[in-house]
Amino acid sequence: MPADASSPIPPALDQLREQPAPSPDEIPGLLERLAEVPDPRHPRGVRHALAVVLALTACAVLTGATSLLAVGEWIADAPAHVLERLGVRPAPLMPRRLVPAESTVRRLLTRIDGDALDQAVGRWLADRRPKATGATDLRGVSVDGKSLRGAAKAKGRKIHLLAAVEHTTGLVLAQMDVGEKTNEITCFQPLLNTVADLAGVVITSDAMHTQREHAEYLLGRKAHYIVIVKGNQKNLRKQLTSLPWRDIPLLGRTKENGHGRSEIRRIKVATVDNLLFPGAGQAIQIKRRRTDRKTGKTTIKTVYAVTSLTADQASAAQLAESVRRHWNVEALHHVRDTTFAEDASQLRTGNAPRAMAAWRNLAIGALKLDGVTNIAAALRRNARDPRRPLTLLGLG
Repeated sequence: MPADASSPIPPALDQLREQPAPSPDEIPGLLERLAEVPDPRHPRGVRHALAVVLALTACAVLTGATSLLAVGEWIADAPAHVLERLGVRPAPLMPRRLVPAESTVRRLLTRIDGDALDQAVGRWLADRRPKATGATDLRGVSVDGKSLRGAAKAKGRKIHLLAAVEHTTGLVLAQMDVGEKTNEITCFQPLLNTVADLAGVVITSDAMHTQREHAEYLLGRKAHYIVIVKGNQKNLRKQLTSLPWRDIPLLGRTKENGHGRSEIRRIKVATVDNLLFPGAGQAIQIKRRRTDRKTGKTTIKTVYAVTSLTADQASAAQLAESVRRHWNVEALHHVRDTTFAEDASQLRTGNAPRAMAAWRNLAIGALKLDGVTNIAAALRRNARDPRRPLTLLGLG
């Protein structure tokens, strides 16, 4: 039966529990995903359901809140119809709804299971990503890390997050905290284990992740890879540089202007059957010629890579585009730093810094799914209309 007004179970979640189990064709909503996150609090004395507090925080970040203080202020000012939609229960003796204080949000995010929260956010975004538009499209995912510069923990350790970001949409499908006693390399496989389906997906990464174990793992999951080869794979790099590139025809040339420079990229690809890397079938050479338009200085850089994709599975142009799109992840980092002031944040207690990073990923992803190109302008619009965050998160 439905929860009464004094029950700690909000109406929104009560209704979810009453509904029959979703069919395979139904997509879980945000409240359902957030309900998968374990509640770190003791059940006694809980006044606000976990999923409701998390959803309120997500909405606040979608209006441009960059701190927990701002989150608390948005929650305190949220209109009654927004609180009702999110299932905030009425106060027993007063004609208003009882909202969580900023201190409640802070304590909760400090103790939240960061892995579970990132998985809930990643799954919600993954469920809504656009499907491939053609049989020849390559679905790519970048694996890249980012440090939260302002969120130094005790003894000076900075939080470093490794993320899996889809090339074309910029959606963060998975994120993981790289612990103090490990590094990105050991987190590569656990990170991708949280992504449900990698079959046919092209994984790109920087040279740090050009590891034989990573390649074997991806092949075992029927995924593909394109990896940059540098000094950490000396024998493979020596093999690549010794190939007769002068005799190999140029297969693609692109020119791009932006960020105060012009860049010309030339790509050559060769099928090689004895490359010293698991599953590698093609060698790639990309020459980048960059000219600084202000100084006129020109630099030329040659990049070598290998891929498990065959010539039938990907053209040279597609390979070059996948390598270029890998660095689109920097655009995500730029938005988090400049629009959400992530690197300036001094939040450092428990898992709160990582939780706020998850909310930023969710906010950016929800806006991108809505076709937004100017994130800052969209946040300002959301701040003017409290119904907008609910709509973007499928809660309105």
